[in-house]
Amino acid sequence: MKLLRYGPVGQEKPGMLDADGNIRSLVGKIDDVSGANLSAAKIAELQALDPSSLELVDGSVRVGSCLGDITNLICIGLNFADHAAETGNPIPKTPVMFAKHTSTVTGPNDDIPLINGSDRSDWEVELGVVIGENCTKVSEEDAMDYVAGFFTANDVSERRLQKGEAGQWYHGKSPDNYAPIGPWVVTKDEVGDFNNLGMQCVISGTTRQNGNSKTMIFTVPQLVSYISQSTTLKAGDAILTGTPPGVGVGHDPMVFLKSGDEMVTAIDKLGEQRNKIV
Repeated sequence: MKLLRYGPVGQEKPGMLDADGNIRSLVGKIDDVSGANLSAAKIAELQALDPSSLELVDGSVRVGSCLGDITNLICIGLNFADHAAETGNPIPKTPVMFAKHTSTVTGPNDDIPLINGSDRSDWEVELGVVIGENCTKVSEEDAMDYVAGFFTANDVSERRLQKGEAGQWYHGKSPDNYAPIGPWVVTKDEVGDFNNLGMQCVISGTTRQNGNSKTMIFTVPQLVSYISQSTTLKAGDAILTGTPPGVGVGHDPMVFLKSGDEMVTAIDKLGEQRNKIV
């Protein structure tokens, strides 16, 4: 099942895709794609609905960020060995964790304004994971019981703030609108093998990233288990699991986003984003 949110910014409503790719309204069934609405029991209830019985939504409607009311947006850095190498970092022995502010979250087709005329903003296609059940201190073997589904994400990063004059990951990762997510959350039963998903990022017609989740250093169950040992993961929390090689800072010479660029970010089975840089 593919869950999404549609409508104007700040007024998004919950919906789902039917078998023909049409948006069907879930208004009256759930209040948002968030929190307890992502539990295994609630997803089973939604999957039992007949999509043809749900209101058909105008196909021209804006599709918003695929998750609402995110409490924690947890990110994993350097989770692909070849990406670590291109940035000059050693392969981490344990997951590298940081956070993005939730004001970074934006829709999969929304414009992304460069912060203060930035000339060092970068792209990072990432596999997003959404937690469906509160969990703490879970084992790797049980970790997937707490995952509701997956989504396409882009951990847009301002490298000057992250590594240069400020040198703060949180600052460089957290400008407003620097985390488009969606277009939808795909439930884990529909995704299947999440360890083998192609991941691409194309900038203004040039393919910059072409990786696969199978080369992640730490797998999704390992990450969920590791994070939960110290931090209670809440239903609706999101984890961005790292990026494959091909980011702008890894090119020689370095390449960064500029006004007028279009980012096309896609992951197999999870859908595509198209964001214009303004």
